[in-house]
Amino acid sequence: MPLVHIELIEGRNHEQLKGMVKDVTEAISKNTGAPKEHIHVVLSEMKKEHYAVGGVLKSDE
Repeated sequence: MPLVHIELIEGRNHEQLKGMVKDVTEAISKNTGAPKEHIHVVLSEMKKEHYAVGGVLKSDE
């Protein structure tokens, strides 16, 4: 059972997340042979205040 964790900064709408999960599931199935119904995808969304790059919070950009 493949288990995929994806961490994102919040801000994508339902349709964008739905499309991403579908595409990721397709890619995992294609490349591993795992049945789609056995592929689990976990999305974790972070607030911009909780993520930084180069010492700068994304909320401060």
